[in-house]
Amino acid sequence: MSAAATTVVIATRDRAPELERTLRRLTALRPPPPIVVVDNGSSDGTAAMAAAFPGVRVVRLPRNIGVSARNLGVAVARTPYVAFSDDDSWWAEDALAEAERILDAHDDVGLVAAKTLVGEEEREDPVVSLMAASPLGRPDGLPGPAVLGFLACSAVVRRTAYLQAAGFHPLLHFGAEERLLSYDLAARGWWLCYAEDVRAHHHPSPMRPSPSWRERAELRNRMLITVMRRPVRRCLAEGFRALARVLREPHVLGALAGVLRRLPRALADRQRLPASVERRIRVLEHAHGG
Repeated sequence: MSAAATTVVIATRDRAPELERTLRRLTALRPPPPIVVVDNGSSDGTAAMAAAFPGVRVVRLPRNIGVSARNLGVAVARTPYVAFSDDDSWWAEDALAEAERILDAHDDVGLVAAKTLVGEEEREDPVVSLMAASPLGRPDGLPGPAVLGFLACSAVVRRTAYLQAAGFHPLLHFGAEERLLSYDLAARGWWLCYAEDVRAHHHPSPMRPSPSWRERAELRNRMLITVMRRPVRRCLAEGFRALARVLREPHVLGALAGVLRRLPRALADRQRLPASVERRIRVLEHAHGG
């Protein structure tokens, strides 16, 4: 397939300068991929700026719906594959063609996780080494190590697989959203793999949430994901561990409050994972001390 087999989807909010740089990089690819920008209710002219780029379709939302905005981008895409970028990340020249080659050759692979290079110095994101050394190995002749996680700013998905898994869950809004999608793809029989030769560049925006806010959101969402997909004993263990941290880590109390507010919706969407997927999660937890 050509690069036109892949649409790049970007969800953004109030980061017009970063998005403009990213769109310049993506539209300079040859051939340039179709691009869908989903604007999460920006107030800084982001949507108008993006719409001025050739080959860019803009979906304007009246409010910020978080990571599930990517689902709307996938819904309007008309290609078999979708590559996710953030407003501060873009794909290397040969990356989309390499991802397409992998997905064409392996019809059981639902997601390809890229090697993410950070900043002008192009240092590897810490997640890269974890994926490259995944203890799950390469079952069934996978083209790279099997993973159950990825970076949303640098992944290519098979559109049919993504739609089967219902995409990024709206309950999470932001933070650790990749974990739940990984579980749901695997539960439907899709493999996720890391590909060394698929490269993405990430230049983190200076306009980022505070570290404490991000820690709170990610902890909240990891606990919600456990409630939605993991055994009851695991839910209880994580809850007790979080309670034990409250006195020495104040952000944990905010995370627990966020879990309680969302708990009815999480329980309503509770679906136990297949035993094979749960076993893979435990292998990863044992290897990483989880």
